[in-house]
Amino acid sequence: MGKKLLNDQVVRQVKDVFDSQLKQPVEILFFGQRQDCDYCSDTLALVEELTVISEKLSLSTYDLEQDREVAGKYNVDKAPSLVLAAKNSNDLVDYGVRFAGIPSGHEFSSLIQSLILVSGRDSSLNEKTRQALKKLTKPVTLQVYVTPT
Repeated sequence: MGKKLLNDQVVRQVKDVFDSQLKQPVEILFFGQRQDCDYCSDTLALVEELTVISEKLSLSTYDLEQDREVAGKYNVDKAPSLVLAAKNSNDLVDYGVRFAGIPSGHEFSSLIQSLILVSGRDSSLNEKTRQALKKLTKPVTLQVYVTPT
């Protein structure tokens, strides 16, 4: 690993949050590619630094081209991409949480919050929302786009 992306103060803050809020193990699946991927190395470095902070986090790395079957299983078609999955022993439970591109800037806090949500195995949605979602009859994809500025 080259230059650290997270300074010591940020690592301490994230460690405090993880120690108090991560409940169950989470697997981060990184998908990158060797060519034409400006942020792959930085994204991988970032998640490597995060997984060292807590024993409840682990990391698997995949190449988008070489590991097409795994990428297809998780509906990943961009690099870099992250999949956050609940880890139960050797089984992964996919809640559909994805990050495409590097989660830097404001998206870093979204990544931290997403790790906490997946580790809690609960979306924190209120009962009214849960009941409304149960009425859905077709798959729904919710995507949030941000651009670094």
